[in-house]
Amino acid sequence: MELRKRLGAIAFAVATFAALPAVADTLADIKERGTIIVAVDVSHPPYGMLDSSAKETGSDVETAQLLAEDLGVQLQLVPVSGANRVPFLLANKVDVVIASFSITEERKKVIDYSRPYGVIPVVVSAPEAEEITEAGDLAGKAIAVARGTTADIELTRIVKDSGARANIVRYEDEATANTAVATGQQKLLAAALSTANSVSEQNPGLGLEVKIDMAAYPMAVGLRKNDPELKVALDEWVLANLQNGKLNTIYEKYFHQALPADLAN
Repeated sequence: MELRKRLGAIAFAVATFAALPAVADTLADIKERGTIIVAVDVSHPPYGMLDSSAKETGSDVETAQLLAEDLGVQLQLVPVSGANRVPFLLANKVDVVIASFSITEERKKVIDYSRPYGVIPVVVSAPEAEEITEAGDLAGKAIAVARGTTADIELTRIVKDSGARANIVRYEDEATANTAVATGQQKLLAAALSTANSVSEQNPGLGLEVKIDMAAYPMAVGLRKNDPELKVALDEWVLANLQNGKLNTIYEKYFHQALPADLAN
């Protein structure tokens, strides 16, 4: 009987260990490889975009460059869209995601995040003549949004909560959604505040203005779960660069305002 109990305990321990998720060490892989592979959305200015020479630029690109520099490795950028950021990360196509990546409860179920290095307000903008002050006023209107973004999440939420029969038109990336509004396919746009302002500035004839402030999300570096060494390194890196002002310098360059003073806390 005693032997049977011992064998049973051993079998239980083995089964329990086998059921535990594997612990990765992406940080060691990055250092051994000498390169960090970062997902960036270059269709979402000013976070990511291409300059006149088709070179990647933007706040997230500079953030990725700073991370690679501090780790002492080369940087390899992989273009992604709002919809495929998580799939690329889970499929090990990239080491981390720095792509205007907001922290959401849904995403936290499948991936992990560093501590926040910035914030992303998400809004609904529309022509000045449109009388929109709350979600219920979206009834009967078509709103363009990039699929899988926090703007999509928040727009879906406020439309559902208000019961408004609105037509949410989802595009595969920010650039396509912006073009749809610029060309008149839809009059309303749900997007990050920076995107909404950019579309307004580039298309002054549309008379776009922010109508609804949906939410403000902290943004962070995305990484796979069960990667403790990388998580600790990223958290320490974010804190150090918030305290030394380098992340704030990048943010001010592209958003013309300072990061929230309590972000380093």
